[in-house]
Amino acid sequence: MMRLKLVMVSLTAAAGLLGCGEKPQTLGIGKHDVAAYLGAENHFVAPGWKVGDKTSWEQGLKARMQNTQNEYSKMTVPNK
Repeated sequence: MMRLKLVMVSLTAAAGLLGCGEKPQTLGIGKHDVAAYLGAENHFVAPGWKVGDKTSWEQGLKARMQNTQNEYSKMTVPNK
């Protein structure tokens, strides 16, 4: 009976220590958070936009919000 308790305590301690060895779950990219207009260096960006051009980035966001994400600009008034 005493031996069973000792085995159970040992197994519980070993199981508890196994949780301490968790490895970090990162992608290994090594790139830290930066401003959005600085971060896109791939072929998915809008044509003509250059990395680091904050003014054109902000203008693009305003145009996108006004032209595609504004439901009021999509409404048409029916003719009577």
